[in-house]
Parts: sequence; structure tokens; C-alpha cells
Amino acid sequence: MTHNVLFTPTQLGPFTLRNRIVLPPLTRSRSSQPGNIANELMATYYGQRAGAGFMVSEGTQIEPRGQGYAWTPGIYSPEQIEGWKKVTTAVHAEGGVIFAQLWHVGRVSHTSLQPHGGEPVGPSALPARNVKVFIETAPGAGALAEPSTPRALSTAEVKELVQLYAQAARNALEAGFDGVELHCANGYLVNQFISAHSNVRTDEYGGSLPNRLRFLAEITQAVADVVGADRLGVRFAPLFASTDEERVYLGLVEENPHETYIEAIKVLEAVGIAYLSLAEADWDDAPELPDTFRRAVRETFSGRILYAGKYTPQRAEAAITAGWADMVAFGRPFIANPDLPARIANDWPLNELDATSMYGGTERGYSDYPTYQG
Repeated sequence: MTHNVLFTPTQLGPFTLRNRIVLPPLTRSRSSQPGNIANELMATYYGQRAGAGFMVSEGTQIEPRGQGYAWTPGIYSPEQIEGWKKVTTAVHAEGGVIFAQLWHVGRVSHTSLQPHGGEPVGPSALPARNVKVFIETAPGAGALAEPSTPRALSTAEVKELVQLYAQAARNALEAGFDGVELHCANGYLVNQFISAHSNVRTDEYGGSLPNRLRFLAEITQAVADVVGADRLGVRFAPLFASTDEERVYLGLVEENPHETYIEAIKVLEAVGIAYLSLAEADWDDAPELPDTFRRAVRETFSGRILYAGKYTPQRAEAAITAGWADMVAFGRPFIANPDLPARIANDWPLNELDATSMYGGTERGYSDYPTYQG
């Protein structure tokens, strides 16, 4: 075994993880239609990758309005809960630990994906820019489209959404998940409340930074009350950049991202959640998180810290050895290599990723990637 640091056990809440390699949430759009239901194909896919020390499901919308891309799974209907049971059973049969990522896209959606063709919802009636959504144009076929202009949620509707998150957490437990992760990154609903660029509300959920963090605080506490704080994680994608063009993917750039996210992490620390997941920008020449921010995260948060974004095994080891990461997620490599932990452990070569089969389709480019044969 060559990458010893990655293969030391670590504790995550009540779970002793056998390694520090994580399968992160990866949208693949393979749910069954109609109904956005997890299926046997997805169970095979996740079961193949259960060698990860820890797994997080693809984003799964907490309600019908939470969908922003065709064929993504939900976790609000009885049929969806039953579908996810196939996945969790397959993962547990291989000794894996899997959390459900609870997702609401907010304004990053299209009327064709919304109930009765309605407007998407968000903290304010401001459309998302520099981003596309994926809509179905015919059965099994889709295309990229501009997001529709949202309508602003009323104060009462925001409070109802807090309860929808709590219900989705109950559904996740019923479906057999070991815990849940709240998707608070990538410019989606929770991120939209946090950001002054997308939240111009004048009620208790807008204006000052504490007010913009109120929705995060309320859903985190509500979900912790359901699943237990030690079975709860939160994902952020803080972006330190200088141009507006980099504002949407991996989150909205704040005037002071250090202050914004350290204050947000203080909210999570107060709840006592099990882990914080930080998704770093992964495009070429993307800005790195400053060392001052990484140190502040470690000083502020006492739980486990998980990083993701263009990590190699060597870079992952360095992050863990340096003390600012406890676990590291590998996205694209895990798509193409179901046996990624074994390949890393033995320095076996990796399969190449088929970028044409990332979203939608069949088992091709999904569950048919081969394990290493030697």
C-alpha cells in the first residue's frame, strides 16, 4: 500500500470510516421516469463504488420545485423513498456508509421543470446569470437552457421550506441513508440566501449577513433535530475570485468571502454538525483557497473537514498531513473507476472518463466502467 495516509481509519460521527477517500455528490441524471425515482441501475452504480470510506449521494431534490435539471432524483414521494432503498441496501451490503445530499436549486431552474410550468422560486426575483439548466426536450432527450426568472418566496414560504428540508431528512432515514448532507453551495437555494448578489430581501432573511445566514441556521438545526447533528454535513463552495465571470459555478463571489464563510461556519459549529465539505473550484487556472482561509476554517470548526476539487492522491495526502483536511473527495476519477480506492492503494492505472456520457442515458459510461484486471 503506497498511500498510507489515505487509508488510515477516521471517525465521522458514530461511524468508523475504513479510509479517507470520499465519493462526492455527482449528478448523473439516471433516475426513472416519470417520478424522478432512484432505480436498480443507480443501485449497481453506487454499490460498485462502496469501497470509498464515505459516500454522498448525488443531489436529490427535497420537493418538486427544487429540480433544476432533467432526470435528477427526488426524495419527497413514497416511490422515491422506495427507490433509494435499493441504493442504500446495495451500499450497505458492501460495508459502505452513505449520506443523502438534500438539494434545492432555487432560482437555477426552468419553468418546464417546475410544477404546472410555474416560475422557479428564490430569495429574490433576480434571475441566475452565466449558468445553464438542462431540460427535457423529448423523452430521453434534453438540451441546455437559460434559467427562468424566479419569483421571490414570501416569509411564510421560507419557513415552510425549513420544514420541507426536515421532512426530506426523515425520508432519507426511511430510505436507509446513514445521514444527510445539506447542499449549500454552487449558487443553489441556500447559497442564494447567503449571497448579497442574489438576496435583496428586506425581511428577517435578508439585508445583514446574520439575516442572510438565518435560512442556513434554521434548516441546519431543523435537520439536525431529525437525524442528529452527528449524522449531518454541510457543503459550501467558497470562491475567492476577482471577476464577475467566475461568480456562478462553485458559488457566488462575495465582497468578503472570508468573512461570509467563516461566519457561516460558526453557525454550523453552534449546531455541532459532523462534517463540513468544501468544494474548491476545479477549472483550469481556478483561484485556490487562501491558506489564511484554510487555517481559519480549522480554527473555527471542530468537526471533520472534507475537501474536493482536482485532487490527486498525492495532493490529498499532503492536505491531510498538513492538518487542514480529514477526508478528500475524488469526483471524476470515481466516475470512471468504480474500484478507485484499490487503484490508489496499488498505484494501478486509471480508466479514462467518457465525458459524453456524464448526464442521462443508460449503463454506458455509468455502471460499465471496468475494475482493474492486472
